[in-house]
Amino acid sequence: MIRQLRTEDLDRAVSIWFSASIKAHNFISDDYWRSQKKNMRDMYLPNCESWVYEDAGNILGFVSYYEGSIPAIFVDPKSQSAGIGTQLLNHVKGKYRELTLTVYAENEKTHQFYLYHGFVDVGKCTCEHTGKEQFEMSWTNT
Repeated sequence: MIRQLRTEDLDRAVSIWFSASIKAHNFISDDYWRSQKKNMRDMYLPNCESWVYEDAGNILGFVSYYEGSIPAIFVDPKSQSAGIGTQLLNHVKGKYRELTLTVYAENEKTHQFYLYHGFVDVGKCTCEHTGKEQFEMSWTNT
């Protein structure tokens, strides 16, 4: 089931974000992700519209939307490759006509995931926090 993120879900969402970030971004120090936990919980997630994927009372992933962009979509590493990310992405695609996002260039698996789901590369940028190259991607409901 996909439902709106609630305040009581924040700790679980941050836990998923942290473990999935470390798994997907082995080219960025774990210390960086650790340093961002408080911001994720207290600033980023509360200022986004977010939905969780819940199964039998367990939150297995979440997606966030902010001003036309998807700043976060993360699935618990133990539950990846089971279609949860696709369901979360499709949920947001069903609500909005246009979406943008960035993905680290070194995160090839996730870049391919977005290409598979209809996003196209529209440019490149450098992440202001990590200095790593990112693809800028967009999707339009046609």
